Amino acid sequence: MAIDASIAFRPVRIAVLTVSDTRTLAEDRSGDRLVERLTGAGHELADRAIVRDDAEIIVSRLHGWIDDPEIDVILTTGGTGVTGRDITPEALARVWDKEIPGFGELFRWLSYQSIGSSTIQSRATAGVARGTYIFALPGSTGAVTDAWDGILASQLDIRHKPCNFVELMPRLMER
Repeated sequence: MAIDASIAFRPVRIAVLTVSDTRTLAEDRSGDRLVERLTGAGHELADRAIVRDDAEIIVSRLHGWIDDPEIDVILTTGGTGVTGRDITPEALARVWDKEIPGFGELFRWLSYQSIGSSTIQSRATAGVARGTYIFALPGSTGAVTDAWDGILASQLDIRHKPCNFVELMPRLMER
């Protein structure tokens, strides 16, 4: 697992969606953390929004971004727990074509290093929808930091070897 310096970095266009009934942009520390991480890595913030924990609203926002050719990746934060209002994974399942189960598995393994068995309450997940990657992260700043630093920073870098999500982007719509 290394960066191949012979390959030129390729910025990815990323939208950040915070799912919350209470947060505003001014109070969205997890969304801020993701924006800091992705722009600090050289990627482009394509869009950012906050929506309520409402499946129809989440699905609508996701469809709009999935259909936008200027967005390659969607990162969501919030709504991945087990309470009645936590419905982000169900909303994602309504739009994606393929699930990426290894993302949630690896996230929980990384998170276990920080918070122990409490990670079992996370339903972090990922998938691909019409050529767009979607990653659903928990709403805490620690969780988004673990996900970015431990998984997404390398998988969204075309120079990461032996493989990465970016090199697969041209093939996501193959049939």
